[in-house]
Amino acid sequence: MSEGLVTISYIVATILFIKSLGGLSNPESSRQGNYFGIAGMAIAILATVFGPKITGLNSLLTILVCMTIGGSVGVFAAIKVKMTEMPELVALMHSLVGLAAVLVGYANYIDPTTGFSGAEKTIHEVEIYVGILIGAVTFSGSVIAFGKLSAKISGKPVLLPGRHFFNLALLVGAIVLGKWFLNIEEISAGILPLALMTGLALAFGVHMVMAIGGADMPVVVSMLNSYSGWAAAATGFMLSNDLLIVTGALVGSSGAILSYIMCRAMNRNFISVIAGGFGTDGGTPAASGSAEPQGEVQPISAADTAELLKEAQHVIIVPGYGMAVAQAQHTVYEITKFLRDKGVEVRFGIHPVAGRMPGHMNVLLAEARVPYDIVLEMDEINEDFPHTDVAMVIGANDIVNPAAQEDPNSPIAGMPVLEVWKAKTSIVMKRSMASGYAGVDNPLFYKDNNRMLFGDAKKMLEEVLTHLKG
Repeated sequence: MSEGLVTISYIVATILFIKSLGGLSNPESSRQGNYFGIAGMAIAILATVFGPKITGLNSLLTILVCMTIGGSVGVFAAIKVKMTEMPELVALMHSLVGLAAVLVGYANYIDPTTGFSGAEKTIHEVEIYVGILIGAVTFSGSVIAFGKLSAKISGKPVLLPGRHFFNLALLVGAIVLGKWFLNIEEISAGILPLALMTGLALAFGVHMVMAIGGADMPVVVSMLNSYSGWAAAATGFMLSNDLLIVTGALVGSSGAILSYIMCRAMNRNFISVIAGGFGTDGGTPAASGSAEPQGEVQPISAADTAELLKEAQHVIIVPGYGMAVAQAQHTVYEITKFLRDKGVEVRFGIHPVAGRMPGHMNVLLAEARVPYDIVLEMDEINEDFPHTDVAMVIGANDIVNPAAQEDPNSPIAGMPVLEVWKAKTSIVMKRSMASGYAGVDNPLFYKDNNRMLFGDAKKMLEEVLTHLKG
């Protein structure tokens, strides 16, 4: 394949990637957006593998073998990983992008065929240094995020004394090592400052994500997505690959914008999230007695829940991570279909950070074939709760916590939440009275108009459905 044909293929792939991002911005066009992305990536891979830079049969065979191994792992993960484990998988994939940037950076630095000199050599070494720096932060941060999301590491933020000075010291150290690295002529001697900087970057990635609390993890996933994009762009500069630069910039910028939007939705400052987010032990301690729940929990049975739903005219369902864990989305769809067939207005309220990654609930509901037009964002549906007969919360906690509005000393104070307690009756489905991912107690459970439906979400919803049909 000629250089000109490769360039044309890269342009086509870039256009498809842009159309893919556009399609993924809306649930109704997301499937088409995925197809655009798949087509763009296929064209990009074929143009690269069969382009003029890959010479010799041995090189081609090596690449094809590696692609087969990597592709097999991807197919296996796509088949075996459950929908509830998607956030962990996304974090793990981000770590691989960061690791790839680090390895490519070292290989590119050691490669004797680059032949740069003078200003070109300096620019190339800056590209290598920055690429490895971003890649190492992405790799270690994503590994810690994977550990937190999979509960292998505690969701509590680890806030070291003087952590901001520690981060500043790591930054200064990276700059000093960068100056040392650029002043070295011999490759063998340059490996030392490069390795030391990699160690500092890995430490920064670990410390940065460890300091972030459980409630901020959806923002972390989005942020690491952005980092992986910038790592890919830096790799593109190292390899002089225009497509990698453009696609990396697309991923990096879109991830950064999404992180900013999510922080605004949580009434959070993006810098404060990075510096150490809220979560268990992560917020301002509540004043003595101010956050103590008032009243008693009022349990409800599946049969009584079905009766309330039958008598209702307007129902809003708020899904959370508990629905994902129980894989209850298909039963939710059956209940929704039954109620709508009986003339009940049923809609869904989606919080921007519900679940463990951006769009987590939207993906689950789409998988269960819930109509897109009844799935509404928090800002679109919050004002309707006072006119709602039943607000049904399925495995959500922090995103429906009235303490965010009522308790100025709460760690989640100021975070916008779905105001389910304003409905005539709210029903919260939970396994137990345990606090949510942020580790904050929820006064909603003790309100006079709230009922608690305890048990596994899927099992209890199936009972509700049975009573509805009976």
